[in-house]
Amino acid sequence: MSQSTLLDNSSAISSSMNTSSFDQDAFNSKVMNTYDRFPIAIARGEGCRLWDTEGKEYLDFVAGIATCTLGHAHPALVETVTQQIKKVHHVSNFYYIPEQGRLAQWLVEHSCADKVFFCNSGAEANEAAIKLVRKYAHTVLDFLEQPVILTAKASFHGRTLATITATGQPKYQKDFEPLVEGFAYVPYNDITAVENAIADIDEGNRRVAAIMIEPLQGEGGVRPGDLEYFLRLRKICDENNILLVFDEVQVGVGRSGKLWGYENLGVEPDIFTSAKGLAGGIPIGAMLCKDFCAVFEPGSHASTFGGNPFACAAALTVLQTIESENILQNVQARGEQLRVKLRAIAHQYPYLFKEVRGWGLIDGLELQADIELTSIDIVKAAMNESLLLAPAGPKVLRFVPPLIVSETEVDEAAQKLEKAITAVS
Repeated sequence: MSQSTLLDNSSAISSSMNTSSFDQDAFNSKVMNTYDRFPIAIARGEGCRLWDTEGKEYLDFVAGIATCTLGHAHPALVETVTQQIKKVHHVSNFYYIPEQGRLAQWLVEHSCADKVFFCNSGAEANEAAIKLVRKYAHTVLDFLEQPVILTAKASFHGRTLATITATGQPKYQKDFEPLVEGFAYVPYNDITAVENAIADIDEGNRRVAAIMIEPLQGEGGVRPGDLEYFLRLRKICDENNILLVFDEVQVGVGRSGKLWGYENLGVEPDIFTSAKGLAGGIPIGAMLCKDFCAVFEPGSHASTFGGNPFACAAALTVLQTIESENILQNVQARGEQLRVKLRAIAHQYPYLFKEVRGWGLIDGLELQADIELTSIDIVKAAMNESLLLAPAGPKVLRFVPPLIVSETEVDEAAQKLEKAITAVS
């Protein structure tokens, strides 16, 4: 086939994929119904703005659920993916992949980790961490016949069978029994509960091999970890030969105002996971660990797509842009600005709102428990005001804009939110 024919075919395909039209009925009849979707169809984006197929503009404070780190159509990311797709986008991990090596080197040099395993999503990264914990327990702590991983109630770790079992929320586990053995749950930020669980479990052939926890619970209501709790957690793990695993899928890659969430707590995990914002919306996940527990070997674990040239090139560009454009400074400033605005709104409507909390640009506004109004009600009202927000449970509004959000856009979001609240209160 000639180059001109290829170009003609490409133009025809592009024409047939006209984003200015959308058939919702056709979508609903063909796509499995796994989401309660809001009634808009997104056609394009730029910066912190999105436009739907009807041409309506929205201010995006969802960012693909804390994923579009550099916003939409960022020039650096556009240039990288354009050039990479022209060279090579995928090869097997049978071979060395230079882009994967460069990304791994950057991650190791900018974190407490020594080794990286690449995959495609947060659930896969957490699944890899769970497998690593078990292999470590069986091969290094060879007396551990039944290793147990402690996780927190109200946590969220993914949608695979192992990661929904790790997730301390029964609503995600319903109808998927039997669940995977080897998990137990404790309340978040409760160190006494951890100590009691370890004492109760450590008997016979069962023993706690790891504690897997989020530095800040995202889906669980945007709940930051307590500093003293995490310091004590690290000490307990050291004293009991327990691996400390941090799920940084949502809070990592600058979202918290630090490159990694653990930096807010002054402790280092033995293993941590990353995904979501790592490549700014291009699917990639990573499980990072220290040398002493890097017990995977050929045949232990693998991924066909994990760490392919396209995703790794995108991720490296995102990370280098965060560094070169001082984006962490913007996250800290805009996050504080946003929390000041949200606290003012909470003060204005004390009968509606209970608390504002968060780090950097992952922030939550919690509603009072005894009112009928839900987070979804406000999300829908905000959408009518051209502001996109996400819930974090039925009583928490989540604010996770692109990390490049401007001072003006934070002010605009607060104004739109007030209008939405007025409309539903």
